Amino acid sequence: MMQGQMGGQPILVLPEGTLRSMGKGAQHANIAAAKAVADAVRTTLGPKGMDKMLVDSLGDIVITNDGVTILQEMQIEHPAAKMLVEVAKTQNEEVGDGTTTAAVLAGELLKKAGDLLDQNIHPTVITKGYKLAKEKALQVLDSIAQPVTPQDDETLIKIAVTAMTGKSAERSSEPLARIAVDAVKSIVVERNGKIEIDRDNIKTEKKQGGSAEDTELIKGIIIDKEIVHSGMPKDVKDAKIALIDSSLEINKTETDAQIQITSPEQLKTFLDQEEKMLKDMVEKIVASGCNVLFCQKGIDDVAQHYLAKRGILSARRVKKSDMVKLAKATQGRVVTNLSDIEESDLGKAGVVEEKKIAGEEMIFVRDCNNPKAVSILVRGGTEHVVEEVSRAMEDAVGGIASALEVGKAVAGGGAPEAAVGKALKEYSQQFSGREQLAVAAFGEAMEVIPRTLSENAGLDPIDMLVSLRSAHDEGKVTYGIDVFAAKVIDMKEAGVIEPIKIKTQAIKSASEAAELILRIDDVVSSSKSAGPPGGMPPMGGMPGMGEY
Repeated sequence: MMQGQMGGQPILVLPEGTLRSMGKGAQHANIAAAKAVADAVRTTLGPKGMDKMLVDSLGDIVITNDGVTILQEMQIEHPAAKMLVEVAKTQNEEVGDGTTTAAVLAGELLKKAGDLLDQNIHPTVITKGYKLAKEKALQVLDSIAQPVTPQDDETLIKIAVTAMTGKSAERSSEPLARIAVDAVKSIVVERNGKIEIDRDNIKTEKKQGGSAEDTELIKGIIIDKEIVHSGMPKDVKDAKIALIDSSLEINKTETDAQIQITSPEQLKTFLDQEEKMLKDMVEKIVASGCNVLFCQKGIDDVAQHYLAKRGILSARRVKKSDMVKLAKATQGRVVTNLSDIEESDLGKAGVVEEKKIAGEEMIFVRDCNNPKAVSILVRGGTEHVVEEVSRAMEDAVGGIASALEVGKAVAGGGAPEAAVGKALKEYSQQFSGREQLAVAAFGEAMEVIPRTLSENAGLDPIDMLVSLRSAHDEGKVTYGIDVFAAKVIDMKEAGVIEPIKIKTQAIKSASEAAELILRIDDVVSSSKSAGPPGGMPPMGGMPGMGEY
């Protein structure tokens, strides 16, 4: 309660039931909550990280190793803890991989800041030190990175395999990595000498059945629809594809019109006229020379009949996003006015066919020439495996895309974090004020990644960190922890490579979130009608955390 005193009479400023925590109490509570979130995903980090099984209120199950998926499914309530979920989300949107790294790093930065707060160092001093350390860390990463180009297949495959290591899809990571590399290379666009990759141009269709090895890349688009009429061909070679964004139906008039029919002959004339209009629509499509039609809206039964007679494979109510991808893949144009359709508007594909996958009909548009949008059909033994393989593919695609966009990669296995940690300890000596402690704390926090990799593999983290530091002191910047052999080796030689953007984005968003949380010294939470006042879980923990 926030009260003032006036002539012995308390003045209530905030409504009844409002929770308020101030000063160090509020800061430590926020740090504890954020740390609890980081600890929840910490055990999933690295090649020997374990998975989480999350069961929601409806009994739906998610089994995953993916940091952002875990944090989103956990339905975290605590306001400071939510900020760590935001860190993971940002990492996922910007890079597509490294979500656990970002969350764990943010948690560790806050933990180190908590120790500094206990030494009576002001939060603004800590945040200033963190800002300086972040800038230095980004410079160090840039200096140890190696260049990557779209022609560098070997490196790109290593990046994809590294992204999948520790996921359920790891068993078949080689073929999946090749699929991810081919998919990303197909959609690379060069503008003004810069590489641009829109990950939305890779469409993922998930169907259970077969195994993860049966996952395939379609040089074109998969449409989750069936052919509208049984009389149409089931596959068309050398397809010329019309993409239409208008309905092949008789539209009702915009105004309230009435048609009065007084005799059966008039009715027949009216129906004949309708049929003729539909036939004319189909004739316009046929005249363009197309043999495949994808329609974004409806196709009338009569129109279906005429299309089938002309041997045109057709699908209706195709999603707008799929129409856009079809245009990119087949180099066709989406036409809104039927009168205007010409041969130059048609897209081309080697084959369009309908296939039954896991009991459902799907249309495959394959073998497009230089497609700028492609599809990956993800397969797996069970629904949960398919979902997890799909998430692994997303990480791999994100990793390859961000490596090519920035054009740089670093070794994995905790090597870049160790290099940054060492550089920051040296850099901190340049400061004479209290910022020195904050910069050094940032450097120590970076080492949480190699330490967690060791812990998750059941190794002694102190021994591994000592070996790692001594290797880096000798200038071996690509040396990291091989959790399988339980020793420090050259990660670049071992083929463990990650895009630099994973590291830079994780450092940026983790340090910004930590700075934001540190500056909060007062938490005022209004009461909710249900649950405990404040609607906040007891400070210092989160509900259900013990279950993970």
